[in-house]
Amino acid sequence: MAETIRIGTRDSELALWQANTVQHHLKNLGYSTKLVPVKSTGDIVLDKPLYELGITGIFTKTLDIAMLNNDIDIAVHSMKDVPTALPEGIVEAAVLERANAKDILVHKGLDFLEGNGTIATGSLRRKAQWLNRYPEHTVVDLRGNVNTRMQKLENNDWNAAIFAAAGLERIHLKPQNYIDLDWMIPAPAQGAMLVVAKEEDNYCREALSHLNHEASEICVHIEREFLRTLEGGCTAPIGALAEIKKDMIYFTGTLFSLNGNHKIEVRKKIKFDNCKDFGKNCAQEVLHNGGRELMKEIKSEIE
Repeated sequence: MAETIRIGTRDSELALWQANTVQHHLKNLGYSTKLVPVKSTGDIVLDKPLYELGITGIFTKTLDIAMLNNDIDIAVHSMKDVPTALPEGIVEAAVLERANAKDILVHKGLDFLEGNGTIATGSLRRKAQWLNRYPEHTVVDLRGNVNTRMQKLENNDWNAAIFAAAGLERIHLKPQNYIDLDWMIPAPAQGAMLVVAKEEDNYCREALSHLNHEASEICVHIEREFLRTLEGGCTAPIGALAEIKKDMIYFTGTLFSLNGNHKIEVRKKIKFDNCKDFGKNCAQEVLHNGGRELMKEIKSEIE
């Protein structure tokens, strides 16, 4: 095992935590590794909402290019940031065991929930679900890595901001003043880490196969299949969560209008052994129940 595996990662604290976790696992298996941090466009351009930048995979594209240019061997991503279609020549090599998939609300007191309030988030999905529940509130855009967003919340007169629980928990930033948003359906694959490699790189793919967590992989693939069938991505308020309980898979999927007024939801369960095309079938039900028209409306509003 003389070959050194170069691990590409974004350079935020959370991304480096994720890359270090993969490095730790590989070292325990006897592999030699090296971290190669890079900065993505999504980390540099913070003054525009993500959907306005018009780039699919804005947090992953820089690492894809580095891999195809042979500057890195593998890349570690928050899986919810990864487009459902990977670039030609790059494949999924491991889905690590999923962490907390919930969204949480970091707040400065909860009195505002009964009246007017200002919530910060850079996510169309979170914005739409919040406005669906609290239509009288104002939602402002919040961009940056988790450290930056926490600081912006502190520096502004907003009442609260929405975060992925897993990100704050991983780098020990989760404060005491938070509540779980159990009613909010997370982004597809939220809380999961994905490692990708070149399709032709059998050495790295074999190394990473030992890190794959099958139950997590099955659930996130159902969620991403739901997303892909709806033709979503960063540009549509789509939530999806699949969970395995005994021999059953329970799935909830949602599609919202941008203003949160319109919601289409599907809730299904299926035997674990019959889960092929489960995400696709759930998405087709949403499309049949008005989702096709809603997706056209969303795209016309964003373009």
